[in-house]
Amino acid sequence: MLLTVLAYAMIIIFMYIIMKKKMSPFTALVMVPLVFAIIAMIAGVAKKGTIGDFVLKGIATTANTGIMLLFAILYFSIMLDAGLFDPITKRMIIFAKGDPMKVLIATAVVAAAVSLNGDGTTTTLICCSAFIPIYKKLNMKLMNLGVLIILQNTIMNLLPWGGPTARAMAVFKVDASILAYLAPGMILALAYVTLYVAPHMGRLERKRLGVQDLTADEIEALTIVDDPELQAIRRSKNFAFNGIMTIVLIAWLVAGSFIKVLEMPPLLLFLVGTCIALMVNYPVLKDQSSRIGANGGDAVQVVILVFAAGVFMGLFQGTGMAEALARSLTTIIPHQLAGFWGLVIALISAPGTFFLSNDGFYFGVMPVLMQAGHAYGFSDMSMALASLMGQAFHLLSPLVAFIYLLLRLTDLDMGAWQKETAKYALGVFVIFVVTIMLGGHVPFYLPQ
Repeated sequence: MLLTVLAYAMIIIFMYIIMKKKMSPFTALVMVPLVFAIIAMIAGVAKKGTIGDFVLKGIATTANTGIMLLFAILYFSIMLDAGLFDPITKRMIIFAKGDPMKVLIATAVVAAAVSLNGDGTTTTLICCSAFIPIYKKLNMKLMNLGVLIILQNTIMNLLPWGGPTARAMAVFKVDASILAYLAPGMILALAYVTLYVAPHMGRLERKRLGVQDLTADEIEALTIVDDPELQAIRRSKNFAFNGIMTIVLIAWLVAGSFIKVLEMPPLLLFLVGTCIALMVNYPVLKDQSSRIGANGGDAVQVVILVFAAGVFMGLFQGTGMAEALARSLTTIIPHQLAGFWGLVIALISAPGTFFLSNDGFYFGVMPVLMQAGHAYGFSDMSMALASLMGQAFHLLSPLVAFIYLLLRLTDLDMGAWQKETAKYALGVFVIFVVTIMLGGHVPFYLPQ
């Protein structure tokens, strides 16, 4: 009982601190769970083990992601330095012609397309690299960029190779046909973001900035690089090589999800890509050191947050607080709601996948809910589908590693970004739930 109280108290205090900006995300991710872990151990309610063991185990779960992010950020930073995205930026500005609406719709389309690979890190790096220069040149709000990237990635993350769907398939022993049941909701959600959310943001930006009818000279002035320091590191002669290498790298990442023989750790791909990018674009050793030094700070800022998230998960799960929270979710549900079990799972999945990692939720909470669901007459497929509905909010969780990359690149505050994204994510959640229930895949009510 005390461990459950500590778990809820820790979550509430952590979110309060983040939302009210009482501490930085880095310090909050480490210090808040550490304090509660110490309390749990002193009270004698924590699982057996040491704080050091819990922390190391947690960091081990995020180590690959952290190191991969380090080299991925370095790679795309070098591509930015070399000028790979300058022509793309110019073409997008020519397309937009000073209309924020067109830029935002393009952002939604590109974010959805890139998210096909199921990897939030790659999606964030590509979209931010391509669009941040445009947003800055047109004085548009980067908040909109941060919101659209996450919304589209949230929807596409339901593809079987994205992560949560694979976990649901493993727990409930269902096959890939689950995608056919998810597809209508995913398509409608993509349309919602692309045809409603992005245009809505566009109308607000039009009202704030107006629609500039840019002449060819004005567009040229927006896209020209006149800073001597930037001109010195640009490598426009290597545009074709850099472009082909980047396309091959991304294609390899995606293909590895489908073709076993091509499967390669993203960490290795970005590591090799970074080395090649440095050797080709900056063959002088002094220039290589300069580029690593100039971009290393941004990479480290993100990586330490990823490891801090590992500390949080290690202490939360190691002490047993995550398990206690999971058990409490299953015991506080009144038996009178048994007939609405599909809807109950869908509603639980929202906070469940936000406050717990996907592994913690699907392998910790769902087996208990699944057993109850069987007793109430619900099928494995219906419960698997219901458990995925809360993914609409999962990528807003401070336990998702790559969001720190997004926040760092866009210079957004986590609390403000979570609030802004959540109001649109609610629409995605409603679309998911309504479509699977209208399709008859999850019964709204089963008589008991």
